[in-house]
Amino acid sequence: MVPDRRQFLGAIAATVGSMAVSGQPALAVTPPREIEVSPFAKPTLPLMVQRAVATLDAHGRNIRHRDLVGFVDFSQASRETRFHLIDIEGGKVLSSHLVSHGSGSDPANSGWVQRFSNAMGSNASSPGAFLTGVTYHGKHGRSRRLIGLEAANSAAMERGIVIHAASYVDADMARNQGRIGRSQGCFAFSSNDIDGVLERLGEGRLLFATK
Repeated sequence: MVPDRRQFLGAIAATVGSMAVSGQPALAVTPPREIEVSPFAKPTLPLMVQRAVATLDAHGRNIRHRDLVGFVDFSQASRETRFHLIDIEGGKVLSSHLVSHGSGSDPANSGWVQRFSNAMGSNASSPGAFLTGVTYHGKHGRSRRLIGLEAANSAAMERGIVIHAASYVDADMARNQGRIGRSQGCFAFSSNDIDGVLERLGEGRLLFATK
């Protein structure tokens, strides 16, 4: 189910405050391999927000703009609005959106991420920290490139993992079929949401995907 907005804001405020006092260490880098994920292994919301803030600190030299983070909660089904634009400075969620995962992460087309991969040709989603790059116009229209900052997503540029719009990301489909369509590993949004996501999550910011 969609996270309660007040719980989400409280988690952000508590996390930022505790990390400022304790000085959390940088996250360990996941080695590049297939990562099996149980659909029942759902981390608590405060832990996920803590990981996002810790990742922002760990990759600070690469992240030019630290005011806003794109946060993808792949522990949620694809029918849920599991992509959140978080205003770190203001301590609030600006908006939440449907977002796809890769077909290689969900071979049975169940609507749930089963595993991640960084391999070429896997058509799977990759977890971890991404730096948002430039926009361009491709076969899906206006899109934004992504640069993987960790071993688990280091091949993002070579694989063509980007932010783009897709007709298979649709609220009616999510309601009627209980899931949306799958990408080839890209973060695909609905045509109604893509412009706002591209504008707010501009170049030089952090996109963090986890489960």
